[in-house]
Amino acid sequence: MEQAKEELLDWQGHGCSVMELSHRSKAFIEVAEQAEADLRDLLSIPEQYRVLFTHGGGRGQFSAVPMNLSKESASADYLVSGSWSSAALTEARKYLQVNQVAEATIVDGVKRMPDRGDWQCDPKAAYFHYCPNETVDGIAIEQIPDTGDVPLVADMSSTILSSPLDISRFGLIYAGAQKNIGPSGLSVVIVKDELLGQARKQTPSIFDYQLQASQGSMFNTPATFAWYLAGLVFKWLKAQGGVEEMQRRNADKSSLLYGCIDSSDFYLNAIHRDYRSKMNVPFQLHNPELDKAFLQQAEEAGLTALAGHRSVGGMRASIYNAMPVAGVQALVEFMQDFERKMG
Repeated sequence: MEQAKEELLDWQGHGCSVMELSHRSKAFIEVAEQAEADLRDLLSIPEQYRVLFTHGGGRGQFSAVPMNLSKESASADYLVSGSWSSAALTEARKYLQVNQVAEATIVDGVKRMPDRGDWQCDPKAAYFHYCPNETVDGIAIEQIPDTGDVPLVADMSSTILSSPLDISRFGLIYAGAQKNIGPSGLSVVIVKDELLGQARKQTPSIFDYQLQASQGSMFNTPATFAWYLAGLVFKWLKAQGGVEEMQRRNADKSSLLYGCIDSSDFYLNAIHRDYRSKMNVPFQLHNPELDKAFLQQAEEAGLTALAGHRSVGGMRASIYNAMPVAGVQALVEFMQDFERKMG
């Protein structure tokens, strides 16, 4: 953001903002190509995968995936681990038959995913869709599902670039940019070549993966400023030590926060330890009547955006790549102080 501020009115001596460049100019194409190269380097993306920078956010991909990867008579598997995978399933039902493989359940007071042996998978499914990290629910699925010959599709909007990833296990990965990549308005799609060219005839052109791939993600004017900022983030990540370093930092941050919660009778996290998210940590006060005071005093202490999603209440700390360990330490110290005063 500091670099973007410095370059805002005069990008690299061009006398104008990067937003004022033609998206088809040599200068911007170099920005776009470098961003893709850095992303490929960070995630070790194999050559047989295309990287698309698209519109529509994650919800746009909820529709684009079935339109590109299935026929109208087909069925697809959907694993429901929380709010976002549930929303993806609901949207997919507009386009094909959906088989709900399994759903997160509450066992002994904590939420978890059913054992893999209890999943009801269809070996003839057009694809298998899941969300490795649920931002609202704080549920993460760390192990990549083995779906055999069925293409694996993942919504990684809230977890991409937070740790190393074996791209070869997936047919398609999509991610809204606004968590670990850059500003909202941009989506990244990583798709295997062999899955291109299957879009239905009625698929809108901007959601046709083959068309976007053939046009270098420039079939229509892309979100150029968001793409430029994403490129800056990719360079920042590489300078920090890449996704391996992000994995170490994210483990430290989440361990610090979960340790505070688990060592207290004042706070509660109701997610099974095997499925706890390292990106989004929801927690509740045992006395919910103190929620308002907690949030108000936290904001006065400079700790903002801690209210839980309206559908679940309580609190939620989102600790994406950009959040330093010091920020989590400040939250932990506030939580401990609040417990001493109100407990």
